[in-house]
Amino acid sequence: MRDKNSILIVDDDKTNIIYLNQLLSADYMIYTARNAKEAFVIVDKYRPDLILLDVVMPEMSGYEAIAVLKGSEAGKDIPVVFITGLSDSDDEKTGLDLGAVDYIIKPFHEAIVKLRIRNQIKMVNQMRTIERLTMVDQLTDMANRRGFDQRMDWEWRRAVRAQSAVSLMMIDVDKFKIYNDTYGHQQGDVALQTVAKVLKRNLMRSTDFAARWGGDEFAILLPMMDMRYALSIAETIRANIENTVIDFPDGTSAKITVSIGLYTQTPSRDDSMDEFIVKADKALYAAKETGRNKVCEAQ
Repeated sequence: MRDKNSILIVDDDKTNIIYLNQLLSADYMIYTARNAKEAFVIVDKYRPDLILLDVVMPEMSGYEAIAVLKGSEAGKDIPVVFITGLSDSDDEKTGLDLGAVDYIIKPFHEAIVKLRIRNQIKMVNQMRTIERLTMVDQLTDMANRRGFDQRMDWEWRRAVRAQSAVSLMMIDVDKFKIYNDTYGHQQGDVALQTVAKVLKRNLMRSTDFAARWGGDEFAILLPMMDMRYALSIAETIRANIENTVIDFPDGTSAKITVSIGLYTQTPSRDDSMDEFIVKADKALYAAKETGRNKVCEAQ
């Protein structure tokens, strides 16, 4: 994780770049570009938190550049502040209509520049905090369904580009309604938290991703992993959950088991991500229908 928020300064005037770099580098990580083409490369590679974009540039103006940024996957959500010597209200309206969040007028006033940028960065960080909270399941402290959907979409597109395998486990707690009825909903929550801890403990790579799918169902995404290795991990998870003892405050204890459906695919552009998930879910159904506490793979 970066210690500082990052800013991309795009300006064909070297003097402006030097000034803004000196003004802001103590508080932010700074990237610089002298034209829109260089800026697009930096945005795609580094995803800066904020872009300061000059309006008047050769080859491609700031107005043209922001239209490209807002139409791209890498740049569509990055706020853009125009830096310009144009002070006409029509120019400002044009920029705001194109998606800019603010204007900084040349010649620069140090205090105003710092304040406007600080306000934009503060909003970026606040929105990220809100987004993170809406993607986390509060009971298990793991990603929720929304968080899974976002990660699944990203990993699927990456697998298509790289022509690499991706594996998906769908996991369901066996007879969870009976468990809840027997021990109470509070202990049911403890059981789900226990499952979540086992899942996270058994994922060894930073790219592996576990989420609470909903209710008593979980999902694990394993990018760049073939069926053989995914089966090994799934079986380890199943066995570890089966062997985990859940202690109750009164000194008694209980155990739970899970059923796991697994599907692996190397997707192409014509393949459906939804169908990929459906196949893993069908494998889960097969595991439950053929005895529970087992792993089934879809073909």
